[in-house]
Parts: sequence; C-alpha cells; structure tokens
Amino acid sequence: MDLRDDQPMQHEIGSRTFIVADVEPLDVDGVRTVEVGTLAWLIGFVALLPFYGRLQDDGHTWWLWTCLAGFGLGLFGLEYCRRRRNLRRERAAGEAAD
Repeated sequence: MDLRDDQPMQHEIGSRTFIVADVEPLDVDGVRTVEVGTLAWLIGFVALLPFYGRLQDDGHTWWLWTCLAGFGLGLFGLEYCRRRRNLRRERAAGEAAD
C-alpha cells in the first residue's frame, strides 16, 4: 500500500485559488461519450415517431427533426473521435517503438 502525502496542485489566478487534483480522465478519447449521446438522440427520434400527428397538430414537429439532426451530427462526431483515437494509438505505438 502506497502512503504518499501528495497534495493537489494549486493555481492562483488573480485573487482566487484553484485546486487541481491529479486524476486521470475517464474517457480520454471521447468515443464512448459520443456513442451514448448519439444513441440518446436516436432513441428520442424513435420515441417521438408515434406522436408525429400530435406533434404536427401542435406545431412541434421540429422536436422530431432536432433529434434526427442530433443523431446525424453525432455520427459525424463519432467518426471524428474514432479517427482521433486511432491516430493517437498509432502515435503512441510509434513512440513506444523508438
């Protein structure tokens, strides 16, 4: 068991002091986060489909199309994050080989 007494880093900006803990982020590449968000938009779209008539009567069909647009943009974001993740892995493997 490691009993270090590492204190968090402190940054002073102006008259405020900010404490920064040394913690690794959970989702470094963002792929899982974008996947969950994209899936949420798709679920919203599918959940609103049965209510299309009521949405149209109330003038809220934009809800449906907003979900579809969120899903479409999420697919672009997912591809971007996957490419970035793969590039980072290639760079890390290249640095490890050196």
